[in-house]
Amino acid sequence: MSDVYILPPPPRPAVKIESDDRLFAVRRIFCVGRNYADHAREMGHDPDREHPFFFCKPADALVADGSTIPYPPQTKDLQHEVELVVAIGQGGTDIAREHALEHVFGYGVGIDFTRRDLQQEAKDKKRPWDWGKGFDNSAPCSALRKTAGHPESGRIALMVNGQIRQEGDLTQMIWPVADVIAFISASMRLCAGDLIYTGTPAGVGPVSRGDVLAAEIAGVGSLTITIAK
Repeated sequence: MSDVYILPPPPRPAVKIESDDRLFAVRRIFCVGRNYADHAREMGHDPDREHPFFFCKPADALVADGSTIPYPPQTKDLQHEVELVVAIGQGGTDIAREHALEHVFGYGVGIDFTRRDLQQEAKDKKRPWDWGKGFDNSAPCSALRKTAGHPESGRIALMVNGQIRQEGDLTQMIWPVADVIAFISASMRLCAGDLIYTGTPAGVGPVSRGDVLAAEIAGVGSLTITIAK
């Protein structure tokens, strides 16, 4: 190994799998922006006037269920966004919508943590969002549930310290999972190991040190994350 790499290679990011001792090795994390109409409106946008758009998070931003994470630096407005996570098990390019779900390995519950003040500053200056979205510990994800069917409906919710903050239904997605897979694969090759965070319902808001976040999606799973004091 020392003859190949000048430094030891970093650990491979991975997500647990329900009822399986093996791990799902993660390649990339794609995220869909404003994929619920009510969330698009709360952020000041018209959901009927735009195609889906995407951003990425580094794979090593993943955080396992039950973790305690530090409040990130350089922000005073860390916000939660609960999301359905799609795990790709079979890659491809230009995947047709009618065949897209054949490429899914399973599903999980995720939180897209956002440094909202840094994101807004980037928007105002017409700069990329990376510093607001792609920071350390910004992509918690539950264990994946292997697909025995595809969740097209079901409650999606997030509580902070036992109080409901976000609550919606997967039917409210503007672009369902099959469409999202088709859109991404038209632009670049999707590969086994890719994760897709599919957007969040309305109710996003700030979290503070010491908060406990509990997210759940009916038929998919649950996720609990604590912000360190």
